Amino acid sequence: MFKKLFGKKEKTGSIFIIQLNDKIMPIDRGEYYEDPLDEFLRSNKYGEVIGGGTMQAHSGEIVFCNIELLIYQGNNEQQIIREIIEMLEELGAPKGSHITKESTEEQITFGLKEGLGIYLDGINLPDEVYAECDSNIVLAELSRLVGYVGEVQRYWQGNTETAFYFYGDSYEDMKNAIMEFTNTYPLCQNSRITQIT
Repeated sequence: MFKKLFGKKEKTGSIFIIQLNDKIMPIDRGEYYEDPLDEFLRSNKYGEVIGGGTMQAHSGEIVFCNIELLIYQGNNEQQIIREIIEMLEELGAPKGSHITKESTEEQITFGLKEGLGIYLDGINLPDEVYAECDSNIVLAELSRLVGYVGEVQRYWQGNTETAFYFYGDSYEDMKNAIMEFTNTYPLCQNSRITQIT
């Protein structure tokens, strides 16, 4: 009761929703995007991260993720949003991302990286392929070929497919870099490659 009466006054300001076109797992989203963003906002007294979420398809595959933030009243919102976008793009925010001011629904698109998804056939290949091949080898080799050296691995395992996702400067360059491997490694038979848009 006393805490309610005499506790800290709640901060006021404007709420913004960041939608990242990134198929990143929730825990990784927190470590990769949310925590650095929250630290940046708080250390500059700009605001704070107040929430986050992950949108999934019916299959369970991640579609995109959200970060909700509060920019404190009295701050220059436009300048802060520019700085936030610059920071997120440095972290690798993909094309197709955007930030929306909740009260006006004004939206700003951002993002520099292009995304590639590869879906491995999990049910139609010969049994010996699944017995003798390893999806971890596929992930490691694809990561090497596209030049990805980060700690965060993006993937999804469904009932009929396993997907790996990569983000880089060019979808076409990544696709070209992996084609020889995907055409020859048995576990990549019937795989499909898509651009994440």
